[in-house]
Amino acid sequence: MLTSRALGRALLARQLLLERRSMPVEAALEHLVGLQAQAPLAPYVGLWSRLAGFDATELADAVVDRRAVRASLMRSTIHLVTADDALRLRPFVQPVLERVFMGSSFARDLAGLELTEVLAAGRSLLAAEPQTRAALGLILAARFPGFPPDALVYANTFIVPLVHVPPRGVWGASGPAAWTTIETWLGRPLDEPADAHAIALRYLAAFGPATAADMRAWSGVARMQPVLDTLRPQLATFRDAAGRELFDLPDAPRPDPGVPAPARFLPEYDNVLIGHADRSRIIPAGRRIPLPPGNGASRGTFLLDGMFAGTWRITRDGATARLTIDPFEAVTVADERDLEAEGVALLAFAAAGYEPEIVVQTPGPLASP
Repeated sequence: MLTSRALGRALLARQLLLERRSMPVEAALEHLVGLQAQAPLAPYVGLWSRLAGFDATELADAVVDRRAVRASLMRSTIHLVTADDALRLRPFVQPVLERVFMGSSFARDLAGLELTEVLAAGRSLLAAEPQTRAALGLILAARFPGFPPDALVYANTFIVPLVHVPPRGVWGASGPAAWTTIETWLGRPLDEPADAHAIALRYLAAFGPATAADMRAWSGVARMQPVLDTLRPQLATFRDAAGRELFDLPDAPRPDPGVPAPARFLPEYDNVLIGHADRSRIIPAGRRIPLPPGNGASRGTFLLDGMFAGTWRITRDGATARLTIDPFEAVTVADERDLEAEGVALLAFAAAGYEPEIVVQTPGPLASP
């Protein structure tokens, strides 16, 4: 039986948050099976917290050189993954994106229209050159009069395998959200069929030990239990405190629950907080994950002793960059010292050239569940 604390330490070790690792950014992206990236710069802070000596230009260059891409993948949300993983993962999650779209109001707005015609038109336009949402909507609305442009666009951005093109998602640059097809951008076809068994093993390497429900929560893909049952002979199995069966790779790290966990700052939507159905290994009871809008380098969450313990934000005032840390509960002097040291390093990365200032706020009331 594995306690929540034991599961939490295993998760931190797999997620490179127990100690920073020295490894190339593409190897880290593949180990983590991507990083959540609807906040375009979130992966930069995510990797800064995980990799020793992380250089933002290494990741930015990978995006510009098409070795890494932002695409709608797990849970139909945007992830930053390697080019190889974009081709591997998209067929795996394709049914999820189709299901989400068909259950949306956008699909209802297109009732009476042949969806395959909309997708063929959109795919052709997006393959010819990258399109913003507004530009694509204007063209499609002219071809399919009487139907809402937003619905026509969303049909394509959900169902057609696309990538977001730079400069959006590049550290130090900016640009509008624009899409083209994965195959056009990478010059290679998608991997068909999807290898669910290989992806399950990679999920366990990055998030295990875990249940089939955990894997579904991470991916959005249904019926993962049969996949894990097929893999059972090569996996280790455990039980959690509630008696649920957990699967894991036999030789994956499962540190002693007493191993200290350092303070870590995370960006918006970090997968470590949302990669399981049962999140008690990293989120205290009664806590919701804040999902603030942002670009990924100015606000987020933080961990203390391996648990979600509060939020942070960076603001700039003249020559000063202020990191405001909002813990949910009173922190010890030692924890405050660790947060401040890690915070100075975060400011040196995310707000280079500014005079750093750290403010640790007085805790507020417990958030309602």
